[in-house]
Amino acid sequence: MSSEVSPEQARRILDMLTEGGAMDDINTPLALRLTPLALELEDTDLAERLLLHAKTNATDDLERGWADFEKMKHEEQGIDSFAELGANSELIDGGAALAAAVSHHVALLHLSQEEYEEAQTFASRSLRLREKIEDLNGISYGLALLETCSKRLEDYDNALVHGTRRIELAMQMKDEEAQIEAMADLAHTQATIGNFAASKDLYEQSLDLSVELEDLSGQLVARWGLADLAEIAEDYETAMLQLSDCLHSFLNVGLPTPLAVRQRIEDLANFNSAGAGESEK
Repeated sequence: MSSEVSPEQARRILDMLTEGGAMDDINTPLALRLTPLALELEDTDLAERLLLHAKTNATDDLERGWADFEKMKHEEQGIDSFAELGANSELIDGGAALAAAVSHHVALLHLSQEEYEEAQTFASRSLRLREKIEDLNGISYGLALLETCSKRLEDYDNALVHGTRRIELAMQMKDEEAQIEAMADLAHTQATIGNFAASKDLYEQSLDLSVELEDLSGQLVARWGLADLAEIAEDYETAMLQLSDCLHSFLNVGLPTPLAVRQRIEDLANFNSAGAGESEK
């Protein structure tokens, strides 16, 4: 839910649009946009009414396809049903965006079941469709998914290709938040294959941008990665510094520090104390 809209305001908006006979004036695209809002407010009955309304009032095969897709996701239908919808969507005039979205969803389902090659196949299909219609945001999502699939398959050459392309696309789109995430993901891949200098450079770029944008989650990921690299180099002082800076970033804005950060600081402090004790013997 948008931080600009409170739950109370969202509730009023939904009531205004759906109570009484007001829903009769809602078209399929609007009904589908309102469904996630109803779910966020835990109004399952309204969400199901909106999904049914969307399907009933669809004006063409494309709108019916989008309505079916959202209904199937709500019902958590199986992979085969989504794969069939994706194939049928490619036959609809103007259905490339729908087919791409469905194929991406199928890839995610395969990924959740650790079926990485199947996930890669559907993610690649989705990406090709999104490239065809020049859906830059969709391409970015697809590259991220393909990067993940490649890493799970230990195909690090392709993971680097997808990750590098993600960064280039984020820069082209001037999407700094996407840059932060993409650089951190590529940094992790570089570290996995032992390219520690390249990994450090990417984490530092991600961190600098995160600090500039006051993106705490981006700072957490980048500092955690830099702490990992420091520990690999047995530079425990730098590792502790990165984690401490992360802790203070949260404290400075009045937010609780993630438990994992506090625990890691404690573990590292205990390790350093134990190491100091051994050296004194």
